[in-house]
Amino acid sequence: MTADKAQALVLRATPFGETSAIVTLLTREAGKVRGLAKGAWRPKSKFDAALDLLSVCQVLVLRRSSGSLDLLTEAFLEHRFRVGHSQPAVAAGLYLAELLDAVTVDADPQPAMFELAARTVRMLSGPRPGHAAAGTDRTLTPPEVAVILLHTELGILQQIGQFPALDHCAECGSQLDTSRIAFGMLAGGGLCPRCRRGKRGVVSVSAAAVACLRQLSSSAFLDAARQPATLGEVRAVMNTFFTNLLGYRLKTSRWLSSTFTPRRETPR
Repeated sequence: MTADKAQALVLRATPFGETSAIVTLLTREAGKVRGLAKGAWRPKSKFDAALDLLSVCQVLVLRRSSGSLDLLTEAFLEHRFRVGHSQPAVAAGLYLAELLDAVTVDADPQPAMFELAARTVRMLSGPRPGHAAAGTDRTLTPPEVAVILLHTELGILQQIGQFPALDHCAECGSQLDTSRIAFGMLAGGGLCPRCRRGKRGVVSVSAAAVACLRQLSSSAFLDAARQPATLGEVRAVMNTFFTNLLGYRLKTSRWLSSTFTPRRETPR
């Protein structure tokens, strides 16, 4: 039996026995893979730090029959998820891992989604893009972390065919109003006044938030970090949208929301 080589992103690693682990990987070549890494936690193991959460690595996988765990034989670290003491980046990373696990299925290759996820992990792990060359590396600010994650979420929605309608009604295709719009969570985006009637799961979204969503889906998404007030509304929309799409709320979404919500000082 030969081992298949794949580039992978670690989504989860659960202890199995004293030194082994059951690992969930998002791979470029084979989609989502669940495998057993024997001796992963032993000192000087052949996996080293390659199986840490959100590590980008090269793995060798022995594919088993349907219904059985694959066997990971080796892993070589390419990039480690390191964010220092940045709580927003930690929260964003944990949320991203849970989201990717939720929207993907085993053995369904999606190389574009893998590239998007791997790029996001590298961005969260480093200084703001464009500053490194100038010698001014610094930790990403909470708004910058927020827009990187939101841009990735919109990219994921596009990859799975669930990108929300922002310019035209999700049902009839008519042009949406430029002021506040009715955003249908079950309908898949904005709704015109006629199509909005009788619909459930509809929230009112400001024009600024809709404009921010459009910007976040473009290559100039980092500019949205200049609108921290709007980002809070967009974050709430995305949380609700994914909850309706998946049928449940991601466990890490509550911590994510609290991380990006400014704390109110208690009056003395």
